[in-house]
Amino acid sequence: MSDHDIQLNDPQTLYRRWEESQWSPFLIDLDRDREQWAAMSGEDRDLIFYVLSSLMVAEERITTKFSGLVGAHGSEEEATFLSTQQVDEARHMQFYARFQDEVVAAPDLIAAHVERARENVSDAFRHIFDEQLVQAHEQLLAEPANLATKVRFVTIYHLILEGTLGLTTFKFTTDHLSAEQLLPGFVEGYSKIHHDETRHIGYGVWFLRETVKAMPETAEVLRQALRDLLPSVAASLAPPDTGSDHGFGAIGATTEAIREFALGGLTRRLDIIGVPLASLQG
Repeated sequence: MSDHDIQLNDPQTLYRRWEESQWSPFLIDLDRDREQWAAMSGEDRDLIFYVLSSLMVAEERITTKFSGLVGAHGSEEEATFLSTQQVDEARHMQFYARFQDEVVAAPDLIAAHVERARENVSDAFRHIFDEQLVQAHEQLLAEPANLATKVRFVTIYHLILEGTLGLTTFKFTTDHLSAEQLLPGFVEGYSKIHHDETRHIGYGVWFLRETVKAMPETAEVLRQALRDLLPSVAASLAPPDTGSDHGFGAIGATTEAIREFALGGLTRRLDIIGVPLASLQG
C-alpha cells in the first residue's frame, strides 16, 4: 500500500475520538514544576521560557483565528469536529496561561501573557502567526465558499503550524524535559495538548487529500502556500538571534537535527495527501 492509499480518519471518527479524550488544564499537578522552576537558571531555563513564549503566541492566534474554518465546513460532521478543535485550542491556551500564573509566577490576564510572550519570539515566527495566518483567516471569513481559500488556510494551519512547527517543538522539548526529569506537570499537560493536535492534523491531512483527489487543481494552492511559508518555518526552528547550528544546545539537539525531523514529517504527510514535496519545484 502506498502512502497515498493510507486509511485516514474522517471528521465523524475524529469527533468520536474527541469525546473519549477530555481533560482539564486545571487538574494537572504543578507542585513539582514550581519547585524546579525556582531552582532552574541559565540557558536551560531561558530556552524553556522561549518555548513557552512561542506556545503562548501560537495558541492565542490559532484559537482566535479559527472560526472562519468552522463557517466554511463542507458537511455537518465536519462542522461538528471543527467546533471541537476550537474548544481544544482554548483549553491549550488556558493551560499555558495557568503555567505562567502558577509556575513562572507572573499572574495576569491571558492577553498580558501573550503580549509579553510576543516580545520573545522571532520575526519569522511573528510573520507566520501574526501576518500569514491572520490574512488567510480574513480571506476565509470573506469567502467561506471559496475552496482555494479553504485549502490555503488548512495548509497553513494544519500542515505548517500544527503538523510541522507544533510537532517538532513538542518532540524536542518533551524529550529533553523527560530525560532530565524536569517540569513533569508541564510535560503532562503538553503531552495531552499533543494528543489533541494529532487529531487536528489528522483532519487537515484528510481534508487536503480528499480535496486534491476530487479537484487536482487545488494542489497548486497547497504548493504555493508551502513555497510562501517554508523559509519562515525554517527560520522559526531556531531561537531568535542564533546563527549557530547548536542553537538548541540546552536541550541536546542541533538546529540541523530539528529541521531534519520537521522536514521528514512534512514529507510523509505530503506523500499521503498526494502532493510530494519534490513537486514544489515544478
